[in-house]
Amino acid sequence: MCQHLPRCPSAASCRRDAAQLVAFHPEQGWGLLCNGVVVFDDTGELLPDGQSVPAHHDLPGRVR
Repeated sequence: MCQHLPRCPSAASCRRDAAQLVAFHPEQGWGLLCNGVVVFDDTGELLPDGQSVPAHHDLPGRVR
């Protein structure tokens, strides 16, 4: 789907959220990346194959 040069990371890449935003709906809390990944305001993701990636809230200074 990506037409950028250099190409954006694929949906299977661990860097998939670095792809460029092609549609953004802040009022609904989501955006579509050029690799087909839907990203949500809570940092969750929906991959093109239907898999969901849970939200990953990494806050600075958080104790683990």
